[in-house]
Amino acid sequence: MSTNLPDFLIRGESARLFPVLSTTSKEGRATSILLSCLSKIDEFGAALLDSVDQKVGVRSTTTTFTEVVFDKQPDGKFDRPDGLIVVSTGKRQWTALVEAKVGNAKLLTEQKEKYRAIAKLNGMDCVITISNEFAMSAQIHPLDEVRNSRSKIPVFHWSWMFILTQAELLLKQDALEDSDQANLLNELRRFLSHESTGVQGFDRMPPAWQEVNRLVSAGGVISLKSADASDVINAWHQETRDLSLILSRLTETDVGLKLSKAAGKDIKQRRKDDLELLKSESSLSCSLDIADAAAPLDISAKLVARTFEIGMHLRAPEDRKSSSARLNWVLRQIKNANDDDLYIRLLWPGRNEPTLHSVKDLRENPKRVDEENKHLAPHSFFVFMAKRTGARFTQRANFISDLETYVPQFYGEVGAFLGVWQKKAPIIKADKRNAEDVSPSGISEDAEDYD
Repeated sequence: MSTNLPDFLIRGESARLFPVLSTTSKEGRATSILLSCLSKIDEFGAALLDSVDQKVGVRSTTTTFTEVVFDKQPDGKFDRPDGLIVVSTGKRQWTALVEAKVGNAKLLTEQKEKYRAIAKLNGMDCVITISNEFAMSAQIHPLDEVRNSRSKIPVFHWSWMFILTQAELLLKQDALEDSDQANLLNELRRFLSHESTGVQGFDRMPPAWQEVNRLVSAGGVISLKSADASDVINAWHQETRDLSLILSRLTETDVGLKLSKAAGKDIKQRRKDDLELLKSESSLSCSLDIADAAAPLDISAKLVARTFEIGMHLRAPEDRKSSSARLNWVLRQIKNANDDDLYIRLLWPGRNEPTLHSVKDLRENPKRVDEENKHLAPHSFFVFMAKRTGARFTQRANFISDLETYVPQFYGEVGAFLGVWQKKAPIIKADKRNAEDVSPSGISEDAEDYD
């Protein structure tokens, strides 16, 4: 048993890097190893705790425990959550109860509320859950019942893939100052990425996906109150978060979901917006925000056409007057991209309808766009890949597999090479040499010469 336990603990073990547990106790081993690394690897612990709004400074000390039993219990039973995190800064102490699941094990609302009650009785700050379920952010729990609870104890959530991604980014960015800690984090990365640990990404849509596709194919209308539609939207939200983490690891930078202000604050609003889109346009969509990219990466899955559409919007260069000149500015940026299934949609001023061309055709004759809206030039372009997958689109696993193939493919071959047009900096005119030329007397001379 550990010494120096917090006052509210009657039993607990320091989280171990090498836990002596049954080989069948995957959750216990994974939790102990993770919490031990969280307390021993400075930058890793700071990154994870920052996601739950807990800052770790140079004066802070992080200790972690497993096999914990708390002094006060809500029903007299000694429930034993998986772990505890304690961050001490001077006399201030921040504490988080930890509950973890691995593999296909799901978080249970009743269990979370029980742990909330334990946290409240023992004066703890929050509960953190860990599982293979994905959350839009650590602040927004994947379980509706947990988010809607009246309890004042916050419940945060980390997916195992989020944790693995944080480790990957820190190592790829050489963000760790201590080489021993870097080696330790690499071992954690090796452990979490091994199939025996039970860490996995989102790999299939629910059975409702096939039912919704059958309804759309038959010309039916999706009801906003449909349980199938709700299941599809929930799965889509899981997958889009997983997709953002996949791109984070591929680009070695943070990739997040780009949401409206309302949807970013309220998952109910996001779900409502996506249900409306599914009903009105029979499509699912999201945008990913990639640091320093020319634009967000827009992704749509169109159920009627059984097509993925992945692309980026670019503002047209205003210093080029003709439509073909503006178009060539885009084409030069993607000259090495494979033009199969690659298209450009031109957006025109006023009420003029957008026009669409394949990149293959535009490369052969870019001037064809000059004839579309004479005396006008497009104000922006949507460069995108359209992949029609037929029956695979309706299949639960293949839908996810194809999406996770085509999104990185488009960004790697096209999106990463697109740039933003910017106005050139103003210059000093050739006939102006110094301040005297723009003094009142200089301006007076210009006025005299004005024709």
